[in-house]
Amino acid sequence: MSDGIAVLVPGGAGQLGRELAALAGDGVLVRAPGCATLDLTQAGAVVEAVTALVDEARAAGLAPVVVNAAAYTAVDDAETHRARAFAVNADGPRVLAAACSSRGVPLIHVSTDYVFPGDGTRPYEVDDPVGPRSVYGQTKLAGEEAVLGSGARAWVVRTAWVYGAFGRNFVRTMIRLAGSDDPVSVVDDQRGSPTWTADLARGLLELARRVSTGAAPDTRLLHCTGTGETTWYGLARAVFEELGADPSRVRPCTTDEFPRPAPRPAYSVLSNKTWQAAGLTPLPDWRSALATAFPSLV
Repeated sequence: MSDGIAVLVPGGAGQLGRELAALAGDGVLVRAPGCATLDLTQAGAVVEAVTALVDEARAAGLAPVVVNAAAYTAVDDAETHRARAFAVNADGPRVLAAACSSRGVPLIHVSTDYVFPGDGTRPYEVDDPVGPRSVYGQTKLAGEEAVLGSGARAWVVRTAWVYGAFGRNFVRTMIRLAGSDDPVSVVDDQRGSPTWTADLARGLLELARRVSTGAAPDTRLLHCTGTGETTWYGLARAVFEELGADPSRVRPCTTDEFPRPAPRPAYSVLSNKTWQAAGLTPLPDWRSALATAFPSLV
């Protein structure tokens, strides 16, 4: 068997899933079914998908790995669609982990900063106390626990403030709003680390290769985000700068001025120490990553 990998990516129609699919080639075979094709809450379909991955990988001389990018990410809607959010974010990963365990396939599960309470003053370490304050965060934490307690060879990778060329995200929204002459109010009291999906996808595949060759990190819980931190206001100004628009049109405001159904973490910065300690490549600084990403965003 070569050091190539065959990767099943549930949630393949999402912004991260599509970036993972785009990295196929050079010893990386990617199968990225969308949620309409592979519903993780349907145990039979999940077992079939993992079995098919194993068979295809064996035939191609590749090592099978699952990278789970499927998630219910409608943070506000989760407050009123609790059962559905738990089904996708907790029950789905439990079913997937069981299938991976039974077939001996390693699993990398993507999680979120929302598992923390968001009241920190320094970057969150992987072993800091969790305490999600939203239904979305609660469901994602339940998914983490299901995966790590499944008996599967599994790793959980938390990330934050993800944006990319596909789907809806904050950066693409700011690009659209920059097209008018109106001022834009953006919260300046929430801090985090913007993370480009292409950088994150490359990091996840690097981890997948390590896992497949027996060089996996000892720690099964990792953080992977863009380096550095800013506020949503700071990110919005950076978007305007990249567009050549007047950044002074972006006005700072507080979270209280824009109440939402789900509480947002005031502090979402994740420490990447465990990622780097494992010998994995750190993601670039968020500001330089935004500049690199921009041609694919506009």
